[in-house]
Amino acid sequence: MIAILASSGVAFTLAVVFTNYLIRLLRLYKIGQQIREDGPKRHVTKAGTPTMGGVAILIGVVAGYASAHANLGVPISKQAIMVLGVTLGLGLVGFVDDLIKVRKARSLGLTKSAKIAGQIIVAVVFALGAHFWAHVPSSIDFVRYGAFSLHVGTVAWVIFAALVIIGSSNAVNLTDGLDGLASGAAIFAFGCLTIVGYWQFRHEGVYHVSGSLDLAVVSVAMTGALAGFLWWNAAPAKIFMGDTGSLAVGAALGATTLLLGLDLWLPILAGLFVIVTLSVVIQVISFRVFGRRVFRMAPLHHHFELMGWPETTVIVRFWMMAGIFTALALGLFYTDFLSLGTLAKP
Repeated sequence: MIAILASSGVAFTLAVVFTNYLIRLLRLYKIGQQIREDGPKRHVTKAGTPTMGGVAILIGVVAGYASAHANLGVPISKQAIMVLGVTLGLGLVGFVDDLIKVRKARSLGLTKSAKIAGQIIVAVVFALGAHFWAHVPSSIDFVRYGAFSLHVGTVAWVIFAALVIIGSSNAVNLTDGLDGLASGAAIFAFGCLTIVGYWQFRHEGVYHVSGSLDLAVVSVAMTGALAGFLWWNAAPAKIFMGDTGSLAVGAALGATTLLLGLDLWLPILAGLFVIVTLSVVIQVISFRVFGRRVFRMAPLHHHFELMGWPETTVIVRFWMMAGIFTALALGLFYTDFLSLGTLAKP
């Protein structure tokens, strides 16, 4: 518990301080966000806002995790290293994407093929390492190993895990369109994963998850780092996380659930991110097949903006949705625990 508290505090403090420093540095060199031309007109005023704030999130996470292991004797696990590795890996892909945007002064960075290629490489390396090095079972599970499990074999699991990483990173990336929306929603998810990881550690005889306490430390470090970043990212945002942050945060979310044996539970926990992603998929399919748009603009949050909702109203209501999905996910997790009866006693 001390390690968890230390990790959160250090991550939050460093993220607050370093994000402020990053804002000043980026303004000095006039490194700012380019706004998409087909976006809501009110977003034009955001042009030039410092971006690549995800760098501060990554620094906060790594420093928070390291502080928990400095003098507290908590063993470093392979599982946590895998999560940090895929987070930094996709953070690097996002950083290159952001760098191209600011250097070429356009809203598009890497080409679609180059971006997805980078995501695939990082995701496959993670999936292989998780299975062969961290020894994650080749089964797709709901809330724990053995509950609603589907044993699929090594090849299928590696493909599935890679798709989860790619999907979750893109889902957070698509949600990152309003001030503080993605960072605020992700705080709910990682806060929940902190509780679940610690709970699994306290009941190892039930869950049989290696490194669950260390994964809780990573999750709380991410929670603290996101909260520290949100200090400056809340509307009106003084900095954006950019793809550096959104791809990294999404990757961390997907990776942590995979290593905790919560594969099919992830879409519930990340319900808001799933809905936003589906809005884009529906919009694209509808336009290409029927020549009509279902929403005024996708992703979904822009649809409500064009309906006349103030940006802060959209953000707060979407945060409420994220909180509801988090509560539902935690409730399902605990309900399964209670269903075990005497086996669930510590």
